[in-house]
Amino acid sequence: MSGPAAGRLDHVGLNVADLEAMSEWYAAALGLGTEFRFEVPEVGLRGTMLHSPHGHRIELIHRAGNGAGLQASGPLEAALTRGFGHIALDVTNVDEAYGALIGAGATDRMSPRPSPDPGVRMAYVVDPEGNLIELLDRTTARTSTG
Repeated sequence: MSGPAAGRLDHVGLNVADLEAMSEWYAAALGLGTEFRFEVPEVGLRGTMLHSPHGHRIELIHRAGNGAGLQASGPLEAALTRGFGHIALDVTNVDEAYGALIGAGATDRMSPRPSPDPGVRMAYVVDPEGNLIELLDRTTARTSTG
């Protein structure tokens, strides 16, 4: 795609119930740093922008009075609802990343296995608030095509 609307993904925004706890969890579990925190007091909105050394960013947002949205039991249930379904991370070893996230308090939704994308391994977990995270290991696919 080209033209004025084309661009590189800047960040994913995720609404959370407990901004402090989720900021700490994402920073520790995914090795993210805090880029900045912000607040819009007149509407009860607070947030934290986290960044990865690999270039991606996750914005965690909390607004007073927010309610839970989709909390799918796994990727197939998430695909039944339009809108946000999951965050996907490209990792170098899906089994290690899956184990590290489970060890950090994530919950299993799909253990590591081959993906429908040839040469790719995948897994799914949910964060402590039930948000779905996909892990993809494209190492084999990259080496076989490049």
